[in-house]
This record gives sequence, structure tokens and C-alpha cells, in this order.
Amino acid sequence: MNVIRTRIAAALALCAALSAPAFAQAQKSGECQAIDPAQVAALFDRWNGSLKTLDAEKVTANYAADGVLLPTVSNDPRVTPAQINDYFVKFLKSEPQGKIDRRIVKVGCNIAQDVGTYTFTFKDGKQVQARYTFVYEWKNGQWLIAHHHSSAMPEVIAAKS
Repeated sequence: MNVIRTRIAAALALCAALSAPAFAQAQKSGECQAIDPAQVAALFDRWNGSLKTLDAEKVTANYAADGVLLPTVSNDPRVTPAQINDYFVKFLKSEPQGKIDRRIVKVGCNIAQDVGTYTFTFKDGKQVQARYTFVYEWKNGQWLIAHHHSSAMPEVIAAKS
């Protein structure tokens, strides 16, 4: 359990480091868009719902124009909307659906972080457990994904009896 906590703490530290410029920029503007943890959770539901459409463009619409995707099943960082869309064209063929297993939400001025673990179930019944980080920014009047990292769990998790 300590290993998991250490890894989650490391992920949060990385998110904070990556998000620092966004926090500074948001605070300069002087206006903060309010969001609470339940609304942050709904942003994942919005993204997950777009997966159900099997339309890569609808999934990509959740990401900021300068958003970064570090995907679960690709070694290539996706740093443009076209690259993010290309990833989802391929990923959606397996009809994935995510379910949050555990989450930690942090909220700042025009930025929100949702970090934790989730399980993806695919049309063939296969499941993949993964760690995730979503960093959302308030841009152009909406909450968009500025950074999304997902990686398969490195350790086998024993079934609970």
C-alpha cells in the first residue's frame, strides 16, 4: 500500500510541476472559474461518455488545442489535436469504457486535477487497470483537458476474496 501511496504522491508532484505555469497564468487574470470536486468528477464522465459515441472527434473535443495526451496503449506522446484524434481513432475500435476505482481531486484558480486509478473494459471483455492524471483548465469558457496521462498498472493486483 505504501508503494501505491508513494506513486500517487509522485504523480501529484509531477502534476503540480507541470501545472505551475497554468496556475500562475490563471492567477494573473484575476478571475477564477469556480469548480468543485463533484464537477471535476463530471468532467471525467463527459470524457467517458464521449468514448461511448465511438467518435474520435467527439473525444478529441474534450482536449485543449495545446493539450497533451500520454496514452495507455501507445508510446508516442500526443501533443496536437490531430495526434490525439489519431490515437482515439485506433483506441475506440476496442469500444473502451472507463470506471474510476479511486480518485484524488485538487482544485485551483482555473485549473483542476483528477488523479487516481481506473479500470477499462473492452468489447471483448478484457479489462485493464491503469493509473491516470487529468489536468483540466478553464479555456474559452469551458473546462478542457490540458494534460492526460494514463499508464497500465505495473504490478499484478490480486483478486479480492
